[in-house]
Amino acid sequence: MRTSFAPSAEVDEGLDRIRRELEIPTSFPDEVERAAAEAVRRTPTDHVDRTDLPFVTLDPLDATDLDQALCLERSGDDLLLRYAIADVGWFVRHGDVLDREAWRRGTTMYVPGGKAPLYPKVLSEAAASLLPDGPRPAVVFVVRLDPDGEARLDGAERAIVRSRTKLAYDRVAPGDLPAELPEFARRMHAAELRRGAGRLESPEQDVERDDGGYRLVFRPRVESEEHNATLSLAANLAIARALHDAGTGMFRVMDEPDERQVRRLRMTARALRIDWPESTSLVAFEQSLRADDQAHAAMTMAIRRAGGGARYVPHRDGEVPWHAAMAATYAHATAPLRRLGDRHVVLAALAVAGGRPVPDEVAQAFVDLPDVMARADALGNRLDRLVVDLVEAIVLRDQEGRVFEALVTDIDDRGARVQLCDVPVVARVDARRTAPGDRIHVRLLEASPEERRVRFERVS
Repeated sequence: MRTSFAPSAEVDEGLDRIRRELEIPTSFPDEVERAAAEAVRRTPTDHVDRTDLPFVTLDPLDATDLDQALCLERSGDDLLLRYAIADVGWFVRHGDVLDREAWRRGTTMYVPGGKAPLYPKVLSEAAASLLPDGPRPAVVFVVRLDPDGEARLDGAERAIVRSRTKLAYDRVAPGDLPAELPEFARRMHAAELRRGAGRLESPEQDVERDDGGYRLVFRPRVESEEHNATLSLAANLAIARALHDAGTGMFRVMDEPDERQVRRLRMTARALRIDWPESTSLVAFEQSLRADDQAHAAMTMAIRRAGGGARYVPHRDGEVPWHAAMAATYAHATAPLRRLGDRHVVLAALAVAGGRPVPDEVAQAFVDLPDVMARADALGNRLDRLVVDLVEAIVLRDQEGRVFEALVTDIDDRGARVQLCDVPVVARVDARRTAPGDRIHVRLLEASPEERRVRFERVS
C-alpha cells in the first residue's frame, strides 16, 4: 500500500470549502433533532426477544453507525444466516419530520474526519445502531444458503437483539467470527462463478484521517471485509428475489457492455498484455482477473466503466430487473442507517415475508425513490472526487517540474487516465499513441490546492 501525507490545517480548510460549495449540511434543524430525541424514547412493542442469539458486528474500526449484525449456524447441509438490520422504520415514520429530512438528504455523505449523516446521531450512532452496549430493535432476516450457494429468504421478523461484540476488519481474528463464515463465503463465490457474476474489487483511492494530518492511500479490501460482503450480498439477493416474486420492490440494476464495448475491451486487454482467447466470454475473462495485479486491476476498471453505472428502478410488471455485475436480480436492503431506499426495501421485505400487503406509502416510495437516490449518489461521488483532488494537490504542491513514472489505466476522449507509481495519485494527461498498460513518464506542471487541480504532461 502506498501512502502520501498531507498536513491537517490546510486539508481541513479545503474540506470546509468543499462542504460549502456542495451545500453539504453540517447539522440538523432543531425540529429534526427534537423529533429524533422523541423517537428514541419509543418503546418497541412489535418485536420478539432474540437477545439469546450470539450476534456480532463486523465493520471498519471507527464505524459507529452499524446497520448489520450477523449470526451464522448450520442447518443440515445448509447454512442459516440470521442477519439483523437496524430497524430504522421503527423510529422513523412515514411523513414525519425525520422522514422528510431524510428524503432531502438521500444518503449519508462521508468526509474524512466527519460525515453528514442521513439521520441525527442520537439515532444513527446510538439508539438505532447495533452497537454492543445494549439491546436494540432490528429486523432479522433469515437467509438460507444451500450447498450450491443459492440464497433464499426463509423469513423476517422484528426482534430485539443484543450484539456480543463490535469487530473491526483489520483487527479481527478468525476465532472471533462464526466458524461457518469462510464456508459461507466459499459457497457464495462458487455460485457467482456459475452464474457469471464478476465482483473483483480493485484497490480504492481513499483519503484517511491520521494523527496530525491526512493520508492518501490505495486501500485493498482485507479478507474479513470480503467475507462480510458475502453476507450482505446473500441477504440482498434473497430479498430481491422475494420482492420480485411478490411484484413489488426497488432494485439495483446495471447494463451489460454491448458488442462494440466488448470489442474495445478486447483491444484494452491486448494493450495490457493480458491473454483473452477469442473463445472466452467477457464473464469468464473477468473472473480470471486478479486483484493483486496492476494490469488486471486496470482491466477491471475498464470493464466496470464499459457497462455504465448502476442505478435504481422500481418493480415493473413483465420486466426482470438485472444487475450485470451480479448476474442476478439485486436490491439494496442492508444499510438503512446510511441509504434512504434501504429503509423502504426492508419494510417491504418484512411485509412480504409475513404474508402481508406492502404499505401503500412504501409502494409509492418505490416510484419516487430512484430519482432521489440518483441525485444523492451523484452528489456523493462528486464529494469523494473533490476530496481526493484536494489532497492530491496538497501532496504534490511544490513538486512542479518533477517527473513521475505512471501506468496508463484507460484511454477515452478526455485523454489518458494514469496512476502514478510512486504516490497514490490518479490523473489525466494528453498522451497520444499510448494504450492502457503502457508505462510512461509525466512531468507535473501544476498542483493547486485552491483550485483542487493537478496537471501533467507526458515527457516519454
